[in-house]
Amino acid sequence: NEKEIAKEIISRILYITLATASKDGKPWNTPLYSAYDSDYNFYWLSDQNGQHSQNIKENPEVALVIYDSTVSEGQGRGVYIQGKAFELTDMDEIEKALGYIYGRKNKQPRQFIEFQGDYPRRVYKVVSEKFWVNGSETTNGNFIDIKTEVDLRS
Repeated sequence: NEKEIAKEIISRILYITLATASKDGKPWNTPLYSAYDSDYNFYWLSDQNGQHSQNIKENPEVALVIYDSTVSEGQGRGVYIQGKAFELTDMDEIEKALGYIYGRKNKQPRQFIEFQGDYPRRVYKVVSEKFWVNGSETTNGNFIDIKTEVDLRS
């Protein structure tokens, strides 16, 4: 079941690869430690001056990949996600996100204030819109990668 495969990958793999683009279309990929909520929205901490953080300010459209690269060649499975990203500014939302992020590490969350003012890092969120799982098929003797859309929220 593709939906169960997607959920298993998301629960086991700690890093997402975030794809952003500047307002003039220059792409940027960033691996990030992340956590997620029950709606499969993703959270992470980043330097507010980092390239991906700057890109999000200019263009909230993002893509994520959570890929299980621990398996042998040709066996890797991944979850692909399209969504919108933004910096969290509401104290309650930040505290909830910190609970997800530090809870995944089984650590005590840092204080809200450490992600404001002169502190360099901020808390970010992707509101997920669409999900796909990769698979494969053979066409005319050639292996090709396919994507199957899944609804993780149903």
